[in-house]
Amino acid sequence: MRKRWIRRSVPVLIFTFFIIVFVDFQLRASSFPKLSVGHRPPLSALYGSIQQVSSAEKDAKSSVYDRSSSSSERESKPNENNGGQSVAKDAHATQSNLRLDDIYIAVKTTGRFHKTRLALLLDTWISRTKAHTFIFTDKEDEAIRSRGYNMVVTECQSDHSQQALSCKMSAEYDGFMASGKRWFCHVDDDNYVNPGGLFSLLSTFPQEGDIYVGKPSLDKPITAHELLDGNKTTKVQFWFATGGAGFCLSRRLAEKMSPWASGSNFERTSAKIRLPDDCTVGFIVEKMLGISMVHCSLFHSHLENLLLISQRSLPQQVTLSYGMFENKMNSIEVKGSFSEEEDPSRFKTIHCILYPSTSWCPPAT
Repeated sequence: MRKRWIRRSVPVLIFTFFIIVFVDFQLRASSFPKLSVGHRPPLSALYGSIQQVSSAEKDAKSSVYDRSSSSSERESKPNENNGGQSVAKDAHATQSNLRLDDIYIAVKTTGRFHKTRLALLLDTWISRTKAHTFIFTDKEDEAIRSRGYNMVVTECQSDHSQQALSCKMSAEYDGFMASGKRWFCHVDDDNYVNPGGLFSLLSTFPQEGDIYVGKPSLDKPITAHELLDGNKTTKVQFWFATGGAGFCLSRRLAEKMSPWASGSNFERTSAKIRLPDDCTVGFIVEKMLGISMVHCSLFHSHLENLLLISQRSLPQQVTLSYGMFENKMNSIEVKGSFSEEEDPSRFKTIHCILYPSTSWCPPAT
């Protein structure tokens, strides 16, 4: 009888025990703080924010000013042939500790233009950048040197041949490499350099990046035939920044160019592709190093229609030019105190617009 009672009571006791344990667990669980998932961002939003950060990082590295004239108010297209970069329109400058005198400006000229083209530059923009502008020529000029300008008299020929041009570019490159400065910018003696525009442009780039920036004179990469061993040739295509509009190289990139550009190497490289100095720079950067040129519409040469550049855009321009085209003067149309007869290049007028306090500028009316 007792054993039968025990057998009947054990299942009831076990069931009661589990009921107590279950109720206790529920009471404990109800006291836990609730976790809110109502504000958890969806995966698509998280992915979008990552894309924005990545895009911002890229923009900070490669975007520069392109608030140009009416001739360049279209945003530049990237280099479709070999991944070239282009200047982003209305980009904001990145943080930079660049100073204007960190820029090595090389001016290529020749003896017969000392009293004409070069004299105009000395009176205008070079007067603002005298300490870090270097004049590369083929003839000594004591009158210029005595005024404290940095003059480098090369042993290059005075003509406009491929060899003479490459000889002077080689001297410019070596001069920059020895200077310790951070940027190398080449211009011709028919260019006006806007120091403020140049500084703003270069400040937007990563200062330790591989930068080759300028404006091509062609609407597609140039085709050349590189000379190989055994008198064989191979076809190569690349973009180059025309020297007539000017271009700039960062120090890090210039250092990488050394095997093809230092000393006599530049002239040898130029001879291999049988093209002049500016083409040779493009060949070294794009083909030998695989680095794309940055296309920038703020550089200008006499090969383009300069009448399309608006006066209001002058503060943003980097270089300007002038020259004869079809027996007419091709220059920027600006209004100022100097007539076209007094100032056919318009450089004096431009300088007085940018620097009205210059001693020889007529007072504004």
